[in-house]
Amino acid sequence: MNAVHDLIADEPHRILRIGDTEVILLGTAHVSRASADKVRALIDTGEFDAIAIELCESRQRAMLDPDALGRMDLFSVIRQGHAPMIAASLALGAYQQRLADQYGIEPGAEMRAAMDGALDNGLPLALIDRDIGLTLRRTYRAVPWWQRMGLIGGLFGSVLSREKIDESEIERLKEGDMLESTFSEFAEQSEDLYRTLIEERDHYMAAQLRRLATSETLERPHRRILAVVGAGHLPGIAEQVEDNVTPPDAILQALDQAPPKARWPKIVPWVIVGIILAGFAIGFARNPDIGLQMVMDWVLINGGLAAIGAIIALAHPLTVVTAALAAPLTSLNPTIGVGFVAAAVELFLRKPRVSDFASLRKDTTQPRGWWRNRVSRVLLVFLLTTLGSAAGTYIGGARVFSHLFGG
Repeated sequence: MNAVHDLIADEPHRILRIGDTEVILLGTAHVSRASADKVRALIDTGEFDAIAIELCESRQRAMLDPDALGRMDLFSVIRQGHAPMIAASLALGAYQQRLADQYGIEPGAEMRAAMDGALDNGLPLALIDRDIGLTLRRTYRAVPWWQRMGLIGGLFGSVLSREKIDESEIERLKEGDMLESTFSEFAEQSEDLYRTLIEERDHYMAAQLRRLATSETLERPHRRILAVVGAGHLPGIAEQVEDNVTPPDAILQALDQAPPKARWPKIVPWVIVGIILAGFAIGFARNPDIGLQMVMDWVLINGGLAAIGAIIALAHPLTVVTAALAAPLTSLNPTIGVGFVAAAVELFLRKPRVSDFASLRKDTTQPRGWWRNRVSRVLLVFLLTTLGSAAGTYIGGARVFSHLFGG
């Protein structure tokens, strides 16, 4: 055990006791060469009988099978409304990959070292983090609606940034968390955002460790567990392990629930549609020429902004035309969005090639790669035409009513 103590002496760590089990909680940086080397050295001491890592099943699959995104059914992703989540996952991966590429180390190398070490030594491996998709959904819904665009902008801004980061700065990421670093500006200002990104995951991982150490399905409790987590989680996990007496299963059940959807986002689009249609009706009743002008303004503004979104995404010319024609109609039908229509047309006109799927992960680390790769460009078409039409709905709606009130 002295070898373990020597190895962790200069590293962020906590030594915890859960019943008869000792947990060595090691804090790492997710793109640090030193962190990966330290994990390998610790497992090679032979002092541990179980390994736990800050991964969920989906992140582990993405790490072990980086081409998994290349086998996705892109049309189904868009139809089911998962395009924003896929785009966000790509942006997060691109941010981490951009840092790692500077030093020739794969993202999450310390997690892969832990997985390889567990396999080589025949040790059980526990994935203790909450599903990344669920965390992102809870994060998105935790912030007020007026801050969500800033949140998304911050995420993609991290991809577009070309700032070089010294390796010494990467080591300082041991003081934080990759998700928190990506959204640092917002995490510092929003208690709700910090809670879902960091605090809830601290509680979740602590509960997983408590359950792992006290599992009744084992013939005997684990003697010593190595838990590899981002160092920003060390204080929170340690506090929860030491002080939380709530049964682990109860904590996990509560934190594994998708946040309830508010009703008003479903109602508001129909209210807006009702108001716009009422405006048209009043305009035509007063003067057919005014009513016609209102319709023309609606079509030009809504369709024009959706088309601009498609142009920014470098969509096919027919996709641009489709966006312009579809947006004024889909904006009056909340059951379907122009983003779905435009993305479907782009997907039909420019079917992604095998090479696009194969290079997707690498291409999205560069800003221009999002436009060059046909897969990510379809996602951009979806997102940018949706944003254009949304802006057009409010601007066009204001223009419609300006005619009614003498504007």
